[in-house]
Amino acid sequence: MHPYELTICQALEKLGSGELSSRELTLSCLDRITAVDDRIKAFIRVDPDHALAMADRADARKGSGALCGIPVSIKDLLCTKGIATTCGSKILENFIPPYNAAVIDKLENEGAVILGKTSMDEFAMGSTSETCAFKVPENPWKKGYVAGGSSGGSAASVAACECLASLGSDTGGSIRQPASLCGIVGMKPTYGRVSRYGLIAYASSLDQVGPFARDVRDCALMMNVLAGYDSKDSTSVRIEKPDYTKSLIKGMKGMRVGVPREYFGEGLDPEVEGAVKNGITLLREAGAEIVDVSLPHTDYCVAVYYLIAPAEASSNLARYDGVHYGHRDMSADSLIDMYKESRSAGFGAEVKRRILLGTYALSSGYYDAYYKKASQVRTIIMNDFKKAFEICDVLISPVAPTPAWKFGATGDDPLAMYLSDIFSISANLAGIPGISVPGGFSREGLPIGIQLQGPHFKEEVLFKVAYNIEQCLDIYNKRPVL
Repeated sequence: MHPYELTICQALEKLGSGELSSRELTLSCLDRITAVDDRIKAFIRVDPDHALAMADRADARKGSGALCGIPVSIKDLLCTKGIATTCGSKILENFIPPYNAAVIDKLENEGAVILGKTSMDEFAMGSTSETCAFKVPENPWKKGYVAGGSSGGSAASVAACECLASLGSDTGGSIRQPASLCGIVGMKPTYGRVSRYGLIAYASSLDQVGPFARDVRDCALMMNVLAGYDSKDSTSVRIEKPDYTKSLIKGMKGMRVGVPREYFGEGLDPEVEGAVKNGITLLREAGAEIVDVSLPHTDYCVAVYYLIAPAEASSNLARYDGVHYGHRDMSADSLIDMYKESRSAGFGAEVKRRILLGTYALSSGYYDAYYKKASQVRTIIMNDFKKAFEICDVLISPVAPTPAWKFGATGDDPLAMYLSDIFSISANLAGIPGISVPGGFSREGLPIGIQLQGPHFKEEVLFKVAYNIEQCLDIYNKRPVL
């Protein structure tokens, strides 16, 4: 086994015994990137010198730190001091942050090694990563297929064994969906569980930072590092953080697993439905009680999300005006023309579409009819989940309606792309945690994920259920052939 194929737990054991150094592990990952990333295109940039310097510091620490010596990748919307952070957009092509995001400081404090920044949908707006202005990541399992989005590069980098773990962000499924499509584990924590300080915002009431990993235990280790209160983030919640690895116990006796009937219907691929129902059967055999539940306002989730998220994006992206930082058009004759030309050239088509949608929803005479009404329905959706969790501990469902699809399949139909998020956006609207765990493969060899959602700040429950699914299926050691 090559060092780059190790899980975090396996690598920490070898690092601790002296069998492997962080420099050797990092070099192995860098060689892997050199070998396969011309096809995968997971990374916008890699900084070998910086990574090896971090690895040498990790070796000097002699295992002091929960992730000491572990090479990771970072979605390119998390600020990294002195390293360009583009958000996948030409408007920020030359932006170099003067500070780290809070989660980057946490990784560095625990000795992690940052290999580079990963490709993503521009400003996290998309479900395929095809809107990235620089590189479009490809699914490691099948050439010509999407890796998912918006954190497609992060998911692909982990699945392709270019790193041992990664950080992404999830505004409407952007961790869980690419994790599902790439056959790895990805968690969206409860809103407020992980600091958003230094995360370049898309929709501030929906965005959340979370980890990708190859198995559930590694994901729990990452969450142990990332979770916790941060005074620099006004949305961070001061609440006790458990050791998530302690919840990884076999057996489901006494647990109630809810199956939302609205998530199994028209438009769901039969192979996806089969994988999820197999997961339900495995949990029942492990001792869980399976409960039928209803989330009656599920049909409104897509409409609510695509009013709230673009409205917040319209506000957040107003700062990119060509004045303070980012791309500036130098040929304009007036200030207004400079604003217009800078933003027209700097933003891609999907970002412009969402800014226009959001600006319209917030405009005079339309605010009450659109944004306010969507916010009210959002509260109703949150109440649906509260009622469901009164009769069950966790919900099980698909992550996405289908396995990965070919590049360009949704290019001419934005609505089709939006509808692919139907099973994932509700967790962001409700602020609850969700996780995708590998559930099987399609006949074409494409991964299918199973989604688990739980009550606020109950990530440990999701880890327990995900661990039981993982252990029963025993497919988490499978790797794509590259």
